[in-house]
Amino acid sequence: MTPTATPRTPALASQALSYEWIKFRSVRSTVWTTAATAALPVLGAVFVAATGSLQPDDTVLGGSLTLSVVAQMLAAVVGALVVTGEYSSGTIRTTFAAVPRRGTVLAAKATLVAAVMYVLALLSCSAAYVVGSAMLPDGRYAQGDPLPALFGIAASFAVAAVLGLAVGTLVRHSAGAVTTVIGVLLLPSLFGPLFGDAERWIAGLSPTAALEKLTQTSDATADTVGSLGPWPSLLLVAACTTALALAALLLLRRRDA
Repeated sequence: MTPTATPRTPALASQALSYEWIKFRSVRSTVWTTAATAALPVLGAVFVAATGSLQPDDTVLGGSLTLSVVAQMLAAVVGALVVTGEYSSGTIRTTFAAVPRRGTVLAAKATLVAAVMYVLALLSCSAAYVVGSAMLPDGRYAQGDPLPALFGIAASFAVAAVLGLAVGTLVRHSAGAVTTVIGVLLLPSLFGPLFGDAERWIAGLSPTAALEKLTQTSDATADTVGSLGPWPSLLLVAACTTALALAALLLLRRRDA
């Protein structure tokens, strides 16, 4: 049995990923939410530059990506909808019938949302920075360091999407999953200062905290996003998201569809 099963595994994974891509681009809610995720950073850059609503100590990169936090929340919502939409419609049973290995299904969903959000965020946030640089007055604000920060920013979107997928797998209800994942994104920064010396870890547990540090915005203070550096914060968030995704996988295998 082993010699015949092993070669089928890559083919099954490829098939599952193909199925997920078809479903992803066929559902209006995910398509429109993804489009909004891509559009918000650029729109935010135009608005901030046109109104000059930057703090004196802000950077062009941070000001241009003012709405990237909201866009990241939408990325997490997309991740949640990818799985909760199937539970709501009942098509999750069809998915598991076509691909019986539930771990393969979840891995395909995670790969898809992470890849889509990474590419879209990298393009959108890079475009937002270019727009902000072109529209803002030269020399009034520090530029910030866009590289390699933009790659980390895109990675934070991918992590947020996988986080949303994990929460959606655990909750299985669209409204509940969306509410929960937004709470997960916001609560660490809100409650971090209450934990004393552990604040630097608690406040930095959210993809939003890592994002704000990477954008080099003046709002990214230690009291709100923790005192870890941007890259350690991103690694910490990725590790916590991986742990949550593994917990979602265990539960997915044990309970009925």
